[in-house]
Amino acid sequence: MTPELMEAGAEALTRHAEADVQKDSSGGSASFGRLVHGLTPDFSTGVALYVDDITVSFDGFKALNNLNLMIKVGELRCIIGPNGAGKTTMMDCITGKTRPDSGTVSFGQNVDLLRLRENEIAEIGIGRKFQKPTVFEQLSVFENLELALKADRSPRASLWHRLSGAQLDRIGEVMTLIHLGQQAQRQAGLLSHGQKQWLEIGMLLMQDPKLLLLDEPVAGMTDEETERTAELFLSLEGQHSLVVVEHDMHFVDQLTEGKKTVTVLHEGSVLAEGLLSDVQANERVVEVYLGR
Repeated sequence: MTPELMEAGAEALTRHAEADVQKDSSGGSASFGRLVHGLTPDFSTGVALYVDDITVSFDGFKALNNLNLMIKVGELRCIIGPNGAGKTTMMDCITGKTRPDSGTVSFGQNVDLLRLRENEIAEIGIGRKFQKPTVFEQLSVFENLELALKADRSPRASLWHRLSGAQLDRIGEVMTLIHLGQQAQRQAGLLSHGQKQWLEIGMLLMQDPKLLLLDEPVAGMTDEETERTAELFLSLEGQHSLVVVEHDMHFVDQLTEGKKTVTVLHEGSVLAEGLLSDVQANERVVEVYLGR
C-alpha cells in the first residue's frame, strides 16, 4: 500500500463514509457491508471475491489466461507459483491497477470492481500490501497508524482533530496485534524490516478491510519474524478474507495447517488447487515449480 493510495483511500472514505455494520433483511447485522456509490457488497452466499475468466495481455504475452478464482468470506488462501505465473497481475486486476482484456472481477455477488478506481476499491474494503514495505519513516509507529485511521480529513476537521477514546483504543489494539505494542513512539525508519512489514499491515487494518491481498509478506524476515507473521495472519482469518502470495513453502505450511486450500498459478491460469500435500504431490506442479 503506497502512501499516495492510502491518502486517496482516506479522502474517499471521508466523502463516502458509511456505517460499517448495516442491517440485513432479517434485522441482523452484516459486518461485511459498506457502501460506495450506492453499492453494498453482497456476501450472503459466503463468497468475498469472484475472478471469472480474466485475461490480460501485454504486447501479445498473456500474463493471465482465462483465470478463475473464488475466495470465501473469512478464508485464508495461499497462492503459489513460479515467477511470471501471473500472481502480481491478478492482484493488479483486483485492485484496479490493471484493466483486463476480458473477464469479470466481483467483490461479493454484486460489486463490479472493474468499474471502480483504485481508491474506491480501497474504500469499499479491499487492502493490498506490496512486497516492499512502505511506511512513513520519519513518523512514529503510533503516528503511522493514526494517519491510516478512518477519519474526517477535511481542513476544518484536521484543524481541531483530537483522537477519541475509541480511536486510541483501536490504535492500541492494532499495535498489540502487530507485535509493536512496545514501539509506539519509535520512529518507523528505525524498525527492522519485519517490523516495517507488520506496521504496514497494521496501517491496512486501520482501514478495516474485508479482503487483504498480501504479496510475499515474509520476504527478508528472520525465522522468528516469519513465525510471528504466521500467527498474525491466522488471528485475522475469519474476521477478514486473506489472499497470500508466497514462495516460502514452510510459511505456506504454517498458514494452511494442512487443511486449507492452496492455489498454484502457472502461465496465467490455475494449474492445481487443493491441500498443500496434494499440490506438492502433483507431478505437473513439481515439474514447473517445486522441482525434485
